[in-house]
Order: sequence, then C-alpha cells, then structure tokens
Amino acid sequence: MTKRIFISADHGMAIIYFLQSDVVSTLLAQRAGVEVVVLTDDDTKEKIASRFTRPGLTFEGLRLKQANDYAKKVQPRMQWLLGYLRRVGGSRRINTEAMDSHIWEVWGENGWKFRLGIWIPSALMILLLRNFSFARKLLVRMQNRFTPTPGLYTDLFDKYQPDMVIASTPGWRMDRYLLRESARRGIPNMTVIVGWDNSSSYNVSGADVQWATCWSELQKEELVKGSDWNPEHVHIGGIPSYDGYFRKQWLMPRDEYFKLHGLDPKRKLISYASSFVHFAPNFPNIEALAKLVSSDALAEPSQLLIRLHPSHFQDKPKIFADERAQVFELEKKYPNVHVVQPVALGGSLGYYGGEDMDEKSSMMAYSDVVVTVYSTMLVETAVHDTPMIAATIDTPGGWNKPKKFSLSLKEIGDWPTHQRFRWAKAGRVAENEDQLRDALNLYLTDSTVDAAQRRKFVEDEITFTDATSGKRTAEFILQVLKKQPVE
Repeated sequence: MTKRIFISADHGMAIIYFLQSDVVSTLLAQRAGVEVVVLTDDDTKEKIASRFTRPGLTFEGLRLKQANDYAKKVQPRMQWLLGYLRRVGGSRRINTEAMDSHIWEVWGENGWKFRLGIWIPSALMILLLRNFSFARKLLVRMQNRFTPTPGLYTDLFDKYQPDMVIASTPGWRMDRYLLRESARRGIPNMTVIVGWDNSSSYNVSGADVQWATCWSELQKEELVKGSDWNPEHVHIGGIPSYDGYFRKQWLMPRDEYFKLHGLDPKRKLISYASSFVHFAPNFPNIEALAKLVSSDALAEPSQLLIRLHPSHFQDKPKIFADERAQVFELEKKYPNVHVVQPVALGGSLGYYGGEDMDEKSSMMAYSDVVVTVYSTMLVETAVHDTPMIAATIDTPGGWNKPKKFSLSLKEIGDWPTHQRFRWAKAGRVAENEDQLRDALNLYLTDSTVDAAQRRKFVEDEITFTDATSGKRTAEFILQVLKKQPVE
C-alpha cells in the first residue's frame, strides 16, 4: 500500500536538504511505495515544482502568510513569550552560550517597561527550564493550545491523508502549526536538523515531535541532554546537503570559475564568507583582508573574493544594506578585490534557496584560504580540505545603533560550534590584523598545515563522508514509516 509523507521546506536550507540531495529521490524509489508532498513557500512553489518535478512528488503552499497572521493576531504576546522561552530554555547540561546571547539581545533591544514586565519574570522561568525537565515538557504542552481550529492545513490533511509529517525544525519556525496539527491528528512526525548550530542555538520543541535525525553524536547529545529527546528516537544520518560536495557534483572547472569573477589565475585566492552580521559588522574583517591583498604583507601575490551574507540584502535594518554598500566601494577602490552575491530564489526563501551551490563549492575548492567569522562554512570548507581562518576583528561598540544589540566577535568563541572548531584546531583564529596576516601567510606557504585536524573535524561534525547521507536518512525515514500501523 502506498504511503504518503508531508515534508515542510520553509527555508532554502531545507530545499537543499530534501530536494538537492538523495532524500526525496530515495523515498520515491519504486520499491519504497511512497509519495511525497512538499509544502514550501507559496510565492516560489511553482518555480520549485518546475525544477524538481518527478512522479510521486507534489508541491503545495505552506501558507506562511496565514501562519504569520495567526502568530500576530491570536494572543501574540503569549505566543511570542512561549517562542522566546523555548529558544533559550534548554537544559544547562549542554553549552548554553548561544542561548545566553539571545537573552541579552532581547534585553538590549527593548525598553525598561519590557524589561521589568517581561524580561525579569522570564528570567525566573528560564531558571526553571534550565534545571528541570518537567518544566521543559510543560512548555511544549503549553504551546499546543495555539493550534488553529480549524487548522491551517486541515484541507491538505483531509485531501492527502499523510502517514508522516517531516519538518526541518521541531517547530522552531512557522512549521510549528503544521507539526501541532499532525500531532493533534495522531500522525507520526519527525524533524531533520539542517543547520550545524541548530541543536545548540535553539532548544525546546515548538510541538510534540517524536523522531529526529541529525548530523553527529555531538548533535544527538545536544538534543538528548538539552531538550529531553528520547535517545532511541534520535538517528545519526550525517548531513545530506553535503553529499554533493563529496561527489564534486557542483564543482565548476577552475578556469571557468576564475573567469566568472574576473580573478587572476596567477594570484592566490583568499575568500571571505560574511557571517554573524546580525550581531556585529563584518566590515573590519573585510577591510583588513582588502588591505593585506593590496600590499606586500602576504607571502604570495593574492586576491580577495568576498561573499556577501543573505542578510546584506535586507532592507531593514538599513545597517546591513549600508555595509553591503561599503563592501562594493572597497571593490572599486582595490584592483584585487571582488564581490560575489548569493543567488536569490525569491519569496520568503530569499537568498537561502540553494541556487548557487556550484558557486559555493567552487569558491571553497579553489580558494587557497577561506576566512569567515564562525560560519557553518567552516565545516563546508573543511570538507573541501581548504585551510580556514575565523576572523574576529571588532568595530568598537559594534553596530553603534540605538536598540540594535551588538556582540563582540571575540566573545562568541565559546558558543558550542565555535568552541568545537577552536578545540579541534582545524583552523586558526585571528583577533587582529597582525594575527590575520600571520595565519594567511602560514597557509599560503603550506596548505597542508592543519590538514589532519581538518579531516578529524569533518568526521566529528558530520560523521559520514561517503556521500550517502541522503540515502541513509531516507532509509531511516522509511524504517520509521514502516513501523506505523496502516489503517
């Protein structure tokens, strides 16, 4: 009997995870007897459907506008508070540094009325959540009251009668309403972890979710200890999104890639991947690199390729667009500085649509050194066996804008994923221009430095390097699906 799976793909990273890997194709293999309905951004649904169309695969809108309306109109303060508590309320049995930063971000971006009426009482609730599993489980149950009736997806559930619902988070985003409706109907559900820091930066589930599949034993421990997951229901499948890196399926020819960006094939290539822009400007890192490649300070003649962050293309807050403009001015000022922009898919998926995996993969493969803050691209760069540096050159005061929280880049080294990168010694950390110059010269002179640590870092963080994580993950989904009774 054919079984049907709903997949929520509300983010570009989810599009990559499910559709640009072997996950969905394996689920749809003839022997599996499965049909898949992908729920995604309404504005780009047709574009995505035309790109990935195949028998057994259907696309429906995720109704994000209606979900946002419900969040904003039905007891919005209470829904916001529950969302805030679930984000920062993970157990203290894991590293809580990332969650702690968000607590202070909320403090910094609100006035005293909010601080006295909401933040301080919330701090007492967080104390309970951090120390007692019963409090975290109660929080999950409390959120269930905010399930629209009739549901946002009632007609889709009635039409397709799914046997399982899968989402790219356990209800941390607007997928919470879909997952809550599935739980209310008694339909088995599952989350996949699409991001490196997801299991440590966000914690308590936003719905009753039964199963999870993640990258590594490290992530599994964060799920089990941080938010009370049943260890028998947490599967380690690796990260399907990276299978294409291992197969080199996205890799452009080197000469073609250099020609695309007007790069000099005789110069060493240093790439900078913008990151962490919500907390601090990246411009000091970028400007330092631009000056270094334009001087005689480096061991080899070099050039700089700057990859802007998706947030640089937001209209609000204006500070992100202003930094983007600064970067383009640098490109005009220095002859060996070039800028690459992420490709937008459109709609709410914005610049996270996975439209430029060939660009990303080629940049990391052909760079002599990749520099970022503490981006997930550290893991991706290690997969390409390219030397990497985490640069943390600060602007005094950060963004220096009223009610815009800033966090020193030097202070985020103890966030869980950042700490693991440092402990693994898979790359160097540069806190100032001198350290950045020295680290660049080290790698430009000998690219094999830290190679063994890079390989170990990859094994620890993503477990599987055989390009079969998509198939492995799909097989786990099918295994869980078969355990469920057929009506």
